This record gives sequence, structure tokens and C-alpha cells, in this order.
Amino acid sequence: MEDRVLALAGVLQALAQVRRIAETGQSETAPARVALESVFRIDAATTQAVYGDAGAVNAGLRLLRNYLANNERDEALAKLGLSVLQLERRFQGDAGIVHKVQTGIGALSAPSERLGSTHPDVIAGLGSLYADTVSTLRPRVMVQGNPHYLGQAGVVAEVRALLLAALRSAVLWRQNGGSLWDFAFQRRQMAAAIDAMLR
Repeated sequence: MEDRVLALAGVLQALAQVRRIAETGQSETAPARVALESVFRIDAATTQAVYGDAGAVNAGLRLLRNYLANNERDEALAKLGLSVLQLERRFQGDAGIVHKVQTGIGALSAPSERLGSTHPDVIAGLGSLYADTVSTLRPRVMVQGNPHYLGQAGVVAEVRALLLAALRSAVLWRQNGGSLWDFAFQRRQMAAAIDAMLR
């Protein structure tokens, strides 16, 4: 359960940055870096290692706890989260797209190590990869925001790169036994696991 809530926190933390950049044109550097670096940690030994450590997704854990407790819920964020969890099923069901994404991430690993995961060239590469692969799956994940910012190529690239990061966390959630049924039947256990990690 701890691994599942960590992965869900990863989903929400990436999507919170999607929402922020779509509304303001700017993401927060530290959470965005955690999300983008997780894309390249395909062979991490543990769920925590995907994010560097559990503390790196504390913001996501707090968002998830608020959602489970029905506090300060951002309905648009919850909707995006559900869209990404549903997208994960369609993504995993298309072996060709999975292969293309894995190959694309492999090709971007060296530039990411050299320049850093938040470098504009790396973000542009991840954004293009998302557009050419995941974006072709239907129905698409729709991001609402300020049209002024969503008309800028750099913002669109970062939104797509962060959606790819959210999808990576959704895949991790499913690998750890996550299911949408958890939200119906495991809410208390999820909340307890989050509280234990945030202590």
C-alpha cells in the first residue's frame, strides 16, 4: 500500500504542475524536476528510488490525503488524475506505443544526464515523444488552462512532458497492484499509509 500511495502521489504531483503551468505559464522547479527525472528511472530498484526518496513526493502525498479526506479538493486535478489512470490501461494495451515510448526515453537519457531533466531541449524531446505516441490514444487527456499560455510551444512541451511523467507514475501504481477499486474499498488504508509517511 505504501508503494501504491507513493506512485499515486507521483501522479498528482506531476499533474499539479500541469495545472499550474497551464494556468500561469510557470511550473515549480523542484516538483517538476522530481516528476521529469522519474521518467528516466525505468529500472529503479524500489518505488521510492523512482522519485529519489519518499520525501520528494510529499506535496503529492498531501494532495492525495486531502482528496481522500474530501478537503480542499481541486476537481479539475481529480478529473485529470482519473483520466491519466484510465489512459494507463489503454497505453499498456498498445505494445507498439509502449515500445516507442521506451525507445524514445532511452534516446533522451544521455541528454537528460548531460543537461538535466528540466533543460528545455530535454523537455521538448519528452513533449514530442508524448505527442507522437501517447497523444494518439483515445480519448485524449484534456488540459484546461489560460489560452495565452497554452498557445506557447514551450508551455505545451512542458505540459506534455509532465503528462508523460504522470503516466509513468500511473504505470508504477498498477505494477504495485493499484486498482480503481482502491478508491472505493481501501481509502482508510491509503490514508493511514500517507499519514505514516508524512510523520
